[in-house]
Amino acid sequence: MNIETLRWAIVAIVSVTTITALPAAHAQGSGRAVVVTNGPQTNPGDVSRTWSPRRNVIDSQNYDQLLETDSAFRQARIRKECGPINDPQLHASCIASFNQDEPARGQGPQGR
Repeated sequence: MNIETLRWAIVAIVSVTTITALPAAHAQGSGRAVVVTNGPQTNPGDVSRTWSPRRNVIDSQNYDQLLETDSAFRQARIRKECGPINDPQLHASCIASFNQDEPARGQGPQGR
């Protein structure tokens, strides 16, 4: 092995060592732990055994009907959802969202 080959071998070894050591050093220096999970975690009480998409649609329709027909319910929902918002523009936008008509069944925003 001649000197030139030995020099290139040393440069290659140092380069590979530096490249492989950088990610490990960077990860150690970040100070943040990385947590890997297997997806969303739930507890038994988080999901109702009786929940169904059909029931969800029925409950949503009942909620919309109450908003339209029961002014006390509507005001209570506005207070609950918009009351904690301190920004005047966002607060007004929240209240205005209660004045929007729902699209007819089966129609998107373009069908309003």
